[in-house]
Amino acid sequence: MAGRSLYRGMDRAALDAAYNNVKAVADFGAVLADFQSRSASVYARHDWRRNLEYGNGERERFDLARGQGPQAPTVIYIHGGYWQSLTKEDFAFVAEGPLGLGYNVILAEYTLAPQASMTQMVAEIGALLDLVSTNRTALGVAGGPVVLVGHSAGGHLSLVHRAHRLISHAMAISPLVDLEPISLSWLNDKLNLAPDEIELFSPIRRIAGGPTTTIAVGLSELPELVRHAHDYALAAEKAGQNAAYLAIEGRDHFSILEDLASPRGALAKTLGLI
Repeated sequence: MAGRSLYRGMDRAALDAAYNNVKAVADFGAVLADFQSRSASVYARHDWRRNLEYGNGERERFDLARGQGPQAPTVIYIHGGYWQSLTKEDFAFVAEGPLGLGYNVILAEYTLAPQASMTQMVAEIGALLDLVSTNRTALGVAGGPVVLVGHSAGGHLSLVHRAHRLISHAMAISPLVDLEPISLSWLNDKLNLAPDEIELFSPIRRIAGGPTTTIAVGLSELPELVRHAHDYALAAEKAGQNAAYLAIEGRDHFSILEDLASPRGALAKTLGLI
C-alpha cells in the first residue's frame, strides 16, 4: 500500500529511492575504489600543498596544485557525498583534467553532517572562498579567473556561492537545487534541515546576479537529479542569467566526472566559458 504523498506525488519510500545514487549504479564499491586509486596517483604525480587551513575545524582544509604559469586560471572543486560522506581525497582524480589544461586546482574539504548543519557547511565554503580571495598572491593563484566547480552536494554548494566576488564561472555538476525533497527523504536523517535552511540554501529559490554558470547532468542519472539540473537551468534563463545547460548522454551520477577528469572531456573543455 502506497504511503502518503509528500512531494510531487512521491511518498517517503519513493523519495528515498529517487535520491539514492549509490543503488542506481551497478557496483558503487568498485566505482569508489577506482576513484580512490586514481586519486592517489594524481596526488603522487603532481606537486601538491596538502591540508592547508582555512578554519579551525578538523575538516576545514584544502589541497592546492599549481598550474602552468602566473596567469593560470584556478578551479576550486567541492566534492559530493550528500553533505554527509566522502572526502576530497576520494575525488582528487578529477584534477587531472584541469591540470592537463594548465589550471591551478584547489580541492575543498568541509565538515559533514551530522557534525555540521547545512548552515555551517555553507559558511565553511564561504570562509574558504574568502581566504583564497584575500590570499591569492600568497597562494600563487593571483593571475587568472577562478572557476567554482561542485558535484552533487558540492554542486549545490557551488550554486549557493556562485555570486562570490572571487568567482568568474560556476559549474554545478548534477546539483541538488531544492532542499525540500531532501528534507523529506532518508538524507534528512543526518542533515536535520531547518525550515529556514531549506528556504535560504535552496539555490533555485534564490537565483540572483552572478557569473556565467554551467549546469551539467548525465542523462543516465536518476530522473530527480536530471530534473534538478534542468529546472535550475530553465529558471536561471528566465531570470536573465548567463546559464548554459549541458546534458551528457550515457553518463550516470558518477561517470559524469570522467568528463572533468580528462582534458578532452566535455566539462573540462567548458571550464573556460567565462
